[in-house]
Amino acid sequence: MIDRGDLWLVILGLGLGSFALRFLFLGLVGDRPLPEWLTRHLRYTAVAMMPALVAPLVAWPAATGGQTDPLRLLATAATLGVGLLTKNVILAILSGAVAMVAGGYLLG
Repeated sequence: MIDRGDLWLVILGLGLGSFALRFLFLGLVGDRPLPEWLTRHLRYTAVAMMPALVAPLVAWPAATGGQTDPLRLLATAATLGVGLLTKNVILAILSGAVAMVAGGYLLG
């Protein structure tokens, strides 16, 4: 069991760290234009985050003990295919969900 004092110390430390990072960009630099090279790199941050979050869940899912699951690969292929064809994020995510549920019924 963790000590309450330690827990609050961690919570306060994380809160202060989060505030400091946000203040650095919004408070100190917020009224100045960012350099063009930095703006170009920041444009790709959101695009890079989604695959970074999803890839481990597809390749080594905890639900299967870290073993690659054909059903998850099928849902990933459906999501990727629909996303590339339609350029519609919502439709791609929904198609992956439908493929996962339908594949679960068919395979399970």
